[in-house]
Amino acid sequence: MDDRPRYMISVAAELVGMHPQTLRIYESKGLIRPKRTAGNTRLFSEADLERLRLIHQLTNEFGLNLAGVEQVLQLQDEVQKMRRKLDRMERDMREAINQVHRQYRRDLVPWKPPIDLIPARR
Repeated sequence: MDDRPRYMISVAAELVGMHPQTLRIYESKGLIRPKRTAGNTRLFSEADLERLRLIHQLTNEFGLNLAGVEQVLQLQDEVQKMRRKLDRMERDMREAINQVHRQYRRDLVPWKPPIDLIPARR
């Protein structure tokens, strides 16, 4: 998801089908966190727009109030954080396993039985 800020509030509001004041309310409640320019202009990213669309779906299609939306968003953020942590742990585990396999390959020495232990052919 693209996290680069690029849309001013009027454009972002139009793209998601909301009033700019609604976006300001969502920001004041902490549901979205647009970036700010040096002149304090709000800039929204594609990730912000996706979050706004989700908020719209939760309120209009599922009938959640903003407190419910806040809980859903917090849970979603936590799941994403845990998923990233799990992915890192899986990568680390796979690298550790590969390291062990590489070490085994270096340590392996072919074994040949002594000649006197090889059964004679009849």
